[in-house]
Amino acid sequence: MLAGLLAVTGPAFGADAEKTADVETAANEAVADDAAAADDGAIETAAEDRVSIDEIRRFVSVFRAVKQAYVEPIDDERLMRAAIRGLLSDLDPHSAYLDASQSKDLDEMATGAYDGLGIEVVQNADRTLTVIAPIDDTPAARAGIRPGDVIVEIDGATISAENVDAAVESMRGAPGTMIRLKIQRDGTAELLDFELKRETIRVASAKGRMLESGIGYLRISNFQQDTGKEAAAQLAKLAKGGALQGLVLDLRSNPGGLLFSAVALADLFLEEGEIVSTRGRLPYANSSQKAQRGDVLKGAPMVVLIDAGTASAAEVVTAALQDRKRALVMGNRSFGKGSVQTVLPIDNGDTLKLTTSRYYGPSGRSIQATGIVPDIVLPERVEWREARALGTVREQDLPGHLEAEQGGTKADGTPSPPTSTSDEDFAIREAVHLLKGLALYVRKSG
Repeated sequence: MLAGLLAVTGPAFGADAEKTADVETAANEAVADDAAAADDGAIETAAEDRVSIDEIRRFVSVFRAVKQAYVEPIDDERLMRAAIRGLLSDLDPHSAYLDASQSKDLDEMATGAYDGLGIEVVQNADRTLTVIAPIDDTPAARAGIRPGDVIVEIDGATISAENVDAAVESMRGAPGTMIRLKIQRDGTAELLDFELKRETIRVASAKGRMLESGIGYLRISNFQQDTGKEAAAQLAKLAKGGALQGLVLDLRSNPGGLLFSAVALADLFLEEGEIVSTRGRLPYANSSQKAQRGDVLKGAPMVVLIDAGTASAAEVVTAALQDRKRALVMGNRSFGKGSVQTVLPIDNGDTLKLTTSRYYGPSGRSIQATGIVPDIVLPERVEWREARALGTVREQDLPGHLEAEQGGTKADGTPSPPTSTSDEDFAIREAVHLLKGLALYVRKSG
């Protein structure tokens, strides 16, 4: 079920059942209150969140005029869906109206299994689609599609304002079927052709391995339903040879996902205290999530790797560990999506994905549109430099994005200066060197 699902990334998910019911109930009660106010003639003096009957009448008049006078007949359902999408299009870029098929896709992604390409995209002002990140070990990643690539054509059809929703939907499909993408990449004069075969994407969101003796590596590709459990299992496996002396937590090119899974991951490394809080206009959009489990690493040093593709739920984890001084953050400034979406069901099987709150780190800071600045800045990966040149890398580049409501520690603190080498494994090597130094310091201090 998608009722009242809370998400912290554009195409993703999550919350507990009690809160989802409360959010839906609150929304229904608000509509009922508006109707009662209209009946009582109180609409002229109603609060700012009441529905204006005059505006509704104006909408009905326009709807009727289009239906009666447009040059071709228009189906009522199609017209209404277009109207609702128009209503949401003037809000932030993460609020959307999803039909039944898109709602099913959303639900599938929450479980980590769906049919498609394994690609996360965001819509630009010109209605083209920019790749946030391909998911590890999927057709998109194996084909060499990069963060910052702009998809301009799908199966011969140029993407435009009229077909952008259908274009996104067309990337899903039966396993084994083919799809052709034309991609614009900065620094390449001609469009790039990619032919990919759709497959069932079963994403293992947590993967671990040992880097050197005593130092583990945990890669989180996105946050889905079982990410917390998967991460705990990977850490337990790594610790079989002895307690870890340090951990590299790799959240680069992680587009986000379920909020409760982000909380579960951060909780693995914190003894106590707040992980994240959310604030919105509805009482049920205000919450505070606190650590409960205890640190599975027993205080062993951590380095978190981030880049411009680290978004949403991944930023929740990063902010929690940085604010609580549990880990050093290394890499490049993150994407900057600090908002939470609530997914509400519509009676026809469609759903409404609406931004209902901002989230805040333990220090009280919001990373919305600003991102997280790492403690140690590394050279930007080539694909992110190219994407940034196009002006389409981060939340602040999206049309209609929410502005930050800053509080607590600023998100734009002074980081260490970047170093000069930039091959793909450089960040991991630097993290290992740092962890060795931290582990030595801890031993000497003890």
